Amino acid sequence: MSEINCLFCNIAAKKTKTPFIYEDKEIVVFEDIAPKAPNHLLIIPKKHIATFNDVTDEDTQLIGHMMQIAKKEAQKLNIAKSGYRLLLNCNPDGGQVIYHLHLHLLGGRKLHWPPG
Repeated sequence: MSEINCLFCNIAAKKTKTPFIYEDKEIVVFEDIAPKAPNHLLIIPKKHIATFNDVTDEDTQLIGHMMQIAKKEAQKLNIAKSGYRLLLNCNPDGGQVIYHLHLHLLGGRKLHWPPG
């Protein structure tokens, strides 16, 4: 999928009415429209990266930044102490549906393993 047709590129560019929970120059955070837990946020880069396989050495700081923001959002949601899950899906067998890198932050209930 090209960046022009990418749902998450359009969300990051504010071409939709998706409310952001957090935004900075590199990433945005918003609620998943089909939550799998009481708290389910998506942390996405503004830069189009289709899959985790497309992450380059130059993206290392960006990926670390996404993780740090996920931790801070978990703290704001009061789920940091009880626990939460961070999840990146890659390609069809990994469960990826939208081909724009996105980090799921899930919490607010006991999460089971294996996930499915």
